[in-house]
Amino acid sequence: MFECGLSGHEVRKLILEHSLVSDYLDLNVQVTSNGFDLSLRDVYSFNGPGRVDFSNAGRLIPDAVKLNPEGNVYSLKPGAYKVVFNEVLNLPRDIFALGFPRSSLLRCGVTVHCAVFDAGYHGRSESLMTVSNPYGFILEKNARIVQLVFFRLSEPSEGYKGKYLGENL
Repeated sequence: MFECGLSGHEVRKLILEHSLVSDYLDLNVQVTSNGFDLSLRDVYSFNGPGRVDFSNAGRLIPDAVKLNPEGNVYSLKPGAYKVVFNEVLNLPRDIFALGFPRSSLLRCGVTVHCAVFDAGYHGRSESLMTVSNPYGFILEKNARIVQLVFFRLSEPSEGYKGKYLGENL
């Protein structure tokens, strides 16, 4: 069970005192009243199929090819892309986060799909961006694309121990 969402003031304090988030670009811009905005580091296109199963024994993460922006701009056609964020998360065992696309993306026909950012997770995260706009989407490097909302658990969890712990550092 979780207690409540953290305010922007609480998030800022946890960043400054406990490195909740590092490698951010501009704390004054990225801390919001309800959380923290993650910014774009890299975009990848998928280069093959993936696979998941119950035990993860047959899990296959597809190869992905890093796209090169023209200058600092990606011109994305409709489709699915892997996005990697600039920021590194360092979640304590009593805080987890949920990520949501910023509303400007939705108004452009684009969304970002995020999994739960588990309590105890440490690393640079990835998400799925889907461009549904038939005309495509122009995306600048370092654009703020996801807002994280942080929640405190009523007691510390065991913490994330999965495959992606400490990934992409």
